[in-house]
Amino acid sequence: MAYQQPSQSRYGHCDSYFVEQAQDDGIYAIRAEKRERDRAIARMQQRAIAEELSKLTAMEYQDDVMEHMEHMESQTLPDVNSIDIQTEIQWFMRPYLLDFLVEAHAAFQLLPETLFLAVNLLDRYCSRRVVYKRHYQLVGCAALLIAAKYGDKKDRVPTVRELKSMCCSLYDDEMFTQMEWHVLQTLNWIIGHPTVDAFLQLALSESSYDPEVEHMTLYIAEIALFHKEFVSTKPSVLARSSLALARCILSRTQASTSEWAGAYDPQTVMSLSNHLYQPSQVLSRKYASMHHSSVSATVDDFLQRQAQIARRTAAAAPPTPPTALIEESKLVADPYLGPQTPQKTQYGTIVQHGCLTPPITPENEQFTHGHMAKSQGLPHVYPSTPTPDHSSNMQHQAQYYHNTYLPPQHL
Repeated sequence: MAYQQPSQSRYGHCDSYFVEQAQDDGIYAIRAEKRERDRAIARMQQRAIAEELSKLTAMEYQDDVMEHMEHMESQTLPDVNSIDIQTEIQWFMRPYLLDFLVEAHAAFQLLPETLFLAVNLLDRYCSRRVVYKRHYQLVGCAALLIAAKYGDKKDRVPTVRELKSMCCSLYDDEMFTQMEWHVLQTLNWIIGHPTVDAFLQLALSESSYDPEVEHMTLYIAEIALFHKEFVSTKPSVLARSSLALARCILSRTQASTSEWAGAYDPQTVMSLSNHLYQPSQVLSRKYASMHHSSVSATVDDFLQRQAQIARRTAAAAPPTPPTALIEESKLVADPYLGPQTPQKTQYGTIVQHGCLTPPITPENEQFTHGHMAKSQGLPHVYPSTPTPDHSSNMQHQAQYYHNTYLPPQHL
């Protein structure tokens, strides 16, 4: 039977069975927009309720959290005396390694607490193990890798290949993983060290947020990493003292003595202020950016004003005995008064080590090179450290680091 087309309906010819009227499109769009707006408002309300509950919970357990943090910081402090008895690494090598870690930390855009934790792991390892000069940078890279894995964003954790590239391929992949394992074993897998940044966030929560004060405090605290006298200082003391000094430089109101941030140590504040002069150039460049509120330039301006005040005060002072005049003229002639951050060209002496030594570093093919040289009676040569070229990239700095520290027989 032949197929017969259906007769045309009274609504007219239509190519589709799905018919929507024009006015319905606007109604559906309005309803969909209203649903999305209601969902967004509900999400905002839920987020506000969650933040309020988090604040209430934090206030309820704040005393317990603070007590635990203060207990942990005393348990995870490095020992300066143990680092002093190292047979190869010396304190004048520290600025080289810290400059490298600061640039690597900035290149991977890691959190501020990661840098403080990495330096803590490095110092704690050096407090327990003998570290050869040729492995000093390897320990620093392993500490940075562990700190990043512990508390930073997972997509920013550096890979072994990236760290190897920064070290100019002077270490094999297996050496990074083996040193990472050995650092963890040496520290008994205790990584949870309360950093200066952790205590700083607690102190800043007591007042309105001021990014310039936060950046200035971090800048001062990172300057302290370069100095031996602050290695065994508790992070809580360093955080409060750095915050008090930052507020003084920026002419901000100090915290009251009833607040936790107001209980700072005046002696530590004075010591920090004495080390603001001529900081590490890498650190100064880092905090000269607008991202960090240009606090390094602010410190330089502050120091220049203080030097001008010192000159005017010295000019108006009454005559003093000749010896005092000579000493005062030396101070006034220098625009930066006080101790300076260790620089790479100022360390020509070798720190005397004690009689006892910590346990030896891992004994295998990678880590016995320096021990073999020592057993064979090869002399240890400490060449002079020329001024590094700060315009070069991190790879050139890593190569310079190794060429400076390795004796000729190890190259």
